[in-house]
Amino acid sequence: MSNIAILEVDGKRYEFPMLKGSENEITIDINNLRSVTGGITTLDPGFKNTSSCESAITFLDGEKGILRYRGYSIEELAEKSDFLEVAYLLIFGELPTTSQKLQFHKDIKKTALVDEDVKKILDGFPRSAHPMGVLSALTSALTAFNPTSVNVSSEQDMYRAVCKILGKFPVLVAWAYRKEEGLPLAYGDNSLGYVENFIKMMFELPNEEYKMNPIVVNALDKLLILHADHEQNCSTSTVRVVGSSHAGLFASISAGISALWGPLHGGANQAVIEMLEAIKADGGDYQKYIAKAKDKDDPFRLMGFGHRVYKNFDPRANIIKVAAEEVLNDLGVDDPVLDIARGLAQEALSDDYFKSRNLYPNVDFYSGIIYRALGIPVPMFTAMFALGRLPGWIAQWKEMRLRKEPISRPRQLYTGAPLRAFVEESKR
Repeated sequence: MSNIAILEVDGKRYEFPMLKGSENEITIDINNLRSVTGGITTLDPGFKNTSSCESAITFLDGEKGILRYRGYSIEELAEKSDFLEVAYLLIFGELPTTSQKLQFHKDIKKTALVDEDVKKILDGFPRSAHPMGVLSALTSALTAFNPTSVNVSSEQDMYRAVCKILGKFPVLVAWAYRKEEGLPLAYGDNSLGYVENFIKMMFELPNEEYKMNPIVVNALDKLLILHADHEQNCSTSTVRVVGSSHAGLFASISAGISALWGPLHGGANQAVIEMLEAIKADGGDYQKYIAKAKDKDDPFRLMGFGHRVYKNFDPRANIIKVAAEEVLNDLGVDDPVLDIARGLAQEALSDDYFKSRNLYPNVDFYSGIIYRALGIPVPMFTAMFALGRLPGWIAQWKEMRLRKEPISRPRQLYTGAPLRAFVEESKR
């Protein structure tokens, strides 16, 4: 294969280098396209064919159903690792030693207390406020309580900033939930593991002892691992774009939270439950909706099936499906909505129509089921997603800053009015 791509415009030929990634993916480097062609740009709405950066963090092959963090398969990490270890891997590039992991957790716990004045900001929100709006605002507010900018060239400064956001963010997520539920705010228990501590902050009641369920811990730990990073998706790209202006880590992550909030991104698992609720309200006949999904003239579409990137299957769904069944069986939840979900999944996995089109249940489908079984309200689903995605956002921000990437500044194809003379108000 030639390592040069040739573009011909009006009889003029321009050469651009072709680059190969570590997994043999090919990209054309058009970094100097405008300068050498005198202003020509490319049009790529949504940047679906554009590599916006070089990254050594996550590899994704949607056609083959492959997802790897720093070279490790998602299947092996979900089976053998835990969320805190995966967070360290994503952010610092290698799996931690036992002593590194212990120190990392210890340093995170040191920074976990949130300034009491943050409660005043939380108090300003009504209980009806969406948790993602609350979470974005509180994360941005951390900047006010930590005004010193991170010196990205200092490993010590970067490490402290990483520990600080990993320590405080679970508290903010739990507070957003407890605000919505009208529960007193919890501070956590430093004797517990990272995920166990978060679960206790979420669900502990002031008038009774909280008993940890290992099956729930395992399921949530896996969900967080599966959501930890996913290449240059909408929210991750947002974090990098905002950070490219040298905005701080907290501000950049706050922007990522807002991007994740959208129903086409992090809100997909919420859309799954809303669909299941609608089927229940219509009598619960999920086979009727299977038929509607097959009817090309019917606008109905099954939420949580197929994936924008994965064209074969979502490797994360295969992992979390098992955990979802374990949670449902252990908790013995009697919920017709979850029964509908099971029925839909079984039908789709055995139906040739869905199999031939690779419309398998994805990770959003099963994560919604787990959150529903745990009693987490639907508006909190995306906030849970944000907690999982936090290490990926941090890793991507850190990588972008250390590589001294230029400020993000896309071009456009202008299609508005050409130059025209101003019309006086009396003549309009």
